[in-house]
Amino acid sequence: MVTGRTVNGSDRTIGVEDLTLEDLEAVRLMLRGSSVIDWYQLDFRDEADVHRFLRINEFDPESDDDMTRLEELRLEAVEYLTRNFAFEIPDGVAERVPAHDLFLMASRVGKQQLWACIILKVMHIVHHLAGRELSTRLPISVDQVYRTIELKVMRVVEELRAAGYPIAEFQWSRKSQDSLITKLLAKRSTLAASIYDKLRFRMIVRNQEDLVPMLVALHRQLIPFNYVVPGASINHLLPFKRVLESSERLVALEPKLQDDSIIDQQQERAAQLPLNEFSGRKYKIINFVADLPARVDGFVDDSTRGFGNVVFVLTEFQLVDRRTADENERGENSHENYKARQHRSVRQRLVRVQEHTTEKAKRAKAAARARTAARPRPRKKAR
Repeated sequence: MVTGRTVNGSDRTIGVEDLTLEDLEAVRLMLRGSSVIDWYQLDFRDEADVHRFLRINEFDPESDDDMTRLEELRLEAVEYLTRNFAFEIPDGVAERVPAHDLFLMASRVGKQQLWACIILKVMHIVHHLAGRELSTRLPISVDQVYRTIELKVMRVVEELRAAGYPIAEFQWSRKSQDSLITKLLAKRSTLAASIYDKLRFRMIVRNQEDLVPMLVALHRQLIPFNYVVPGASINHLLPFKRVLESSERLVALEPKLQDDSIIDQQQERAAQLPLNEFSGRKYKIINFVADLPARVDGFVDDSTRGFGNVVFVLTEFQLVDRRTADENERGENSHENYKARQHRSVRQRLVRVQEHTTEKAKRAKAAARARTAARPRPRKKAR
């Protein structure tokens, strides 16, 4: 554990003894890339936890407008569930309590927990779809939205550094047009939507022991666990089992975690594979993707107000310790060798098409000549 002043005002940073059940679920989600839609409970302890979660989702609990938007999302979710599945949702969950109380209901064992979870899952989807639609309707460029996310991440990272978190190095980048074209040419799937690392942030911490505190800090201050992209996490550095075994207290919390056995098996298989087909065999990293929310209040008008004031940006995060980062830059793991393998593959893929076309044309010409040669010539008439 690293000592120092924390963002929330205490005299030390997050240590193992500070981790809550919610922290563990969020860390597991980032490391394994599972989905909150499969969850059957939340783990918020009190209203302060809920308010923190709302804020990193870009909802201000003190804003009447934001809480009204939350009520609208709840209403849409209830109407959807009633319309499509004929669910008879109890009034105590559907309307009588403030929408933000659903988060605590979903964290308490009882009759209302199931319904609260169901409604929140649909609210999550409705809000996400609205944000995607809003981004296509606003007079705002991709560059402006990216810059909003960059400033947001940089602000949080500087706060964490000031609090004493051992961030040895912090980098961010946007993929250039040439890099995007090369990546799409190299991928079997050439859909631009499948590129998650157009915007990437990379943090190097001092030691492997700092990885868990860093992940928890990012979860609490920046990355909504509900928008971690399922199936997009790569983890070669920190098996979740090792996180649990680092403390007797965490071992005691393990039985309270939601069942994740299928993802556990998938993660074990994924940990044996490289980051991608062009990475070195010994390249190690924690890599996950989140659809980060960004507020765009200044661009919303009466025609778009029904979609809220939040848009989303797919953002890749990489986390690694100093020693592993240095090893990742040696030999076959180096970025130069990675790019060389990628460019070689693209070149071969492009040329192979031309070579195949040329060879096919040659074979067609040869076949035509053979048919001509085999054709019987007309006999000359006798005089």
